[in-house]
Amino acid sequence: MTRPDVVAVCGSRREGSYTRRALRTALDAAAEAGADTELLDLRTIDLPPFDPDAEEGEAVTEFKRRVREADAVILGSPVYHGSYSATLKDALDYCGKDEFTDATVGLLATAGGGSYASTFDHLRTVVRSVHGWTIPTQVGIRGAYDKFDGSEVVEPGLEDRIRKLGREVAANADVAPAARRERGVVAAVDCDD
Repeated sequence: MTRPDVVAVCGSRREGSYTRRALRTALDAAAEAGADTELLDLRTIDLPPFDPDAEEGEAVTEFKRRVREADAVILGSPVYHGSYSATLKDALDYCGKDEFTDATVGLLATAGGGSYASTFDHLRTVVRSVHGWTIPTQVGIRGAYDKFDGSEVVEPGLEDRIRKLGREVAANADVAPAARRERGVVAAVDCDD
């Protein structure tokens, strides 16, 4: 396989986002493992609220292209009300099987308090519905406000977990590369859903 192409989608609009900081750490590790990487930061990509009847603008077309062309995607979100952010939901609503079939997907969630478990459950369900493959390694960060100093991870062991996610996404980006590269997009499951 050529160098894997890994993109991370940051579902936080907050300027000092812990999700964004953690995703950058994961992408650094993926790059060190030999991947080409890019952060798709939904704070700076102007995606309008999803409307299936509206014409697709340039930002939407470009976002979908980057997700579709990537071998692997890391989805990152803050935890809001036990789930992932509306910002990430809007972005994922623009995508479908064309973008995710046979894609390797890693998950990362940051919580101010409470739990991130249902966030992962919801994201795995979405990824499965568009025929992507979620790797077993995922990173949940509870009490994220105490885990970073600037862009540095200060929680013992946390940086290792985030970096492991990046390495494993890169290492598993070739799970079904032929299907993704041919862009005839062969469904992971043969059904008419």
